[in-house]
Amino acid sequence: MTEFGFRVPDFPVDGSTGPAFVDQFVETLHILNRQFKSAWVADHFIPWANFQDQTTDTYECWTTLCYLAGLFKDYTFGSIVMSQSYRNPALIAKMAATLQALTGGRFVLGIGAGWKQDEYAAYGFEFPEPAARIHQLEEAVQIIRLMHTQTRASFAGKHYHITDAICEPKPQPAPPLMIGGGGRQLTLKVVAKYADWWNFPGGTYENYKSLLDTLRVHCDKVGRDYNSIVKTWGNETVAVAPTHQAALAMAQASPFYSPDSSVVGTPDEVAAQLQCFVDLGVQHFILRFADFPKNDSATLFVKEVLPRFRA
Repeated sequence: MTEFGFRVPDFPVDGSTGPAFVDQFVETLHILNRQFKSAWVADHFIPWANFQDQTTDTYECWTTLCYLAGLFKDYTFGSIVMSQSYRNPALIAKMAATLQALTGGRFVLGIGAGWKQDEYAAYGFEFPEPAARIHQLEEAVQIIRLMHTQTRASFAGKHYHITDAICEPKPQPAPPLMIGGGGRQLTLKVVAKYADWWNFPGGTYENYKSLLDTLRVHCDKVGRDYNSIVKTWGNETVAVAPTHQAALAMAQASPFYSPDSSVVGTPDEVAAQLQCFVDLGVQHFILRFADFPKNDSATLFVKEVLPRFRA
């Protein structure tokens, strides 16, 4: 069955602050509750400069996940995606095990190499070249795996190491490990070797199909069953309205609108666009709605689009 997740907004887009912004995304989560399978929180400290004033309120990923997971008992929650640079991987493993235990298994650990250079600089993190960050990611996911499965875990890598690290209670089951990114030479190789889930943040149908072809090649090279990896497509803006013109106007008013990859149209048109990705093998969509903090698009999606993927 195709599942859907809600991308919890990183920051307000209408000038709201603090509690008002929290009320906005909590209201949307209530509307989608028991309709959408999951909810996802990004790992950023400041907004994207091209979308919003960087002094706009932005909530930290892990704290937000814990708050929402306690508030909503029917969602699976995930990070989309945590930067491996921002927290020691052994600490990430411990945090993930704890959250998985406290939520009764409702957590997906999304992790990536990290990319937001201005954020690294502002918070004092080193920002090595992309290849080095991806090698750090590969070591980080190995450490997380070891700590979730071994009584005492040790690992000695170029970037990270642990010695007899204990992580109790063990997560039962271990949270799925979702690796985000689309680098063809390095990142998708790490996905093929270690990921339970793979996330790519939107993009065109043609590009996504090409990335899947590359992932299949990497899986063949490392002896991994390509079909064992849950494919997700997400972070994209959905604008659904009774008419195409109304949906397009809604989409174009969103700071996240992309003419190449946003999903725009009537319920029939939106369902058809998403079905193309389902036919490629996408099992889980992670979506934001163009009219947030309004909920017209979310409400119509639940009423008119979602049932087509439940049949």
